[in-house]
Amino acid sequence: MKSKSRNLYLIPYVIWIALFVVTPILLVLYYSFFDIEGHFTIDNYKKFFTPVYLKMTFNSFWYAFLITFFTLIIAYPTAYLLTKTKHKQLWLLLIILPSWINLLLKAYAFIGIFGTYGAANSLFEVMGMGSKQLLFTDFSFIFVSVYIFLPFMILPIFNALDELNPSLIDASNDLGASPWTTFRRVIFPLTLDGVKSGCQVVFIPALSLFMLTRLIAGNRVITLGTAIEQHFLVTQDWGMGSTIAVFLIIAMVLIMVLTGKRKRGIL
Repeated sequence: MKSKSRNLYLIPYVIWIALFVVTPILLVLYYSFFDIEGHFTIDNYKKFFTPVYLKMTFNSFWYAFLITFFTLIIAYPTAYLLTKTKHKQLWLLLIILPSWINLLLKAYAFIGIFGTYGAANSLFEVMGMGSKQLLFTDFSFIFVSVYIFLPFMILPIFNALDELNPSLIDASNDLGASPWTTFRRVIFPLTLDGVKSGCQVVFIPALSLFMLTRLIAGNRVITLGTAIEQHFLVTQDWGMGSTIAVFLIIAMVLIMVLTGKRKRGIL
């Protein structure tokens, strides 16, 4: 009886997955075998391995790596300090709060901040540094991306650090380990699952960014996400756009496998 009731509870979940996960992926795979005129072809897959798209793929992974790296560098010490504060849940809420704001609104806000007459250049003028070209640069694109993804990196790392047994750190200190050794041999390895989860949550969406590449980078940064948008909305070549999406899905699955939790055997 219990197994039957559990199976009944699974039905809505299975229907949801079938309609909104499996079906869209199958449609993308189906359209990838058609050219712009609607003829069946595999030329889209051949075209993907040309220098233009391979360079685009490299750029996508490179920028996603940079965004994830800088986000991690900022998020880990921030999460560690949060666990040491008195009202850590309140501070965590204040950090997560900006993620509730629409991405488009935040992008336009940074356009104003980094613009020629924005707050950043006004500050530079006061400091006597003169006006700088901040908008439509790699710096602005990475800076805004890190800002947007930062809460998603902090949260899993904070949870991992918060669940860490303090007695393990005390034991390391009692044995004469330096703070760096304690972090390297105790704290970081025990919170590695949180780091992996954070990197997964940041790297995968960063790999397919297209809105920020257009608004903040001014299309100077061309990624796979930008190419998909162009093929679907501008050139109307749904087949090539779907082909790029297929490879992007494969890349995301591989990343999820590599950063997923592995069961440890019991010795």
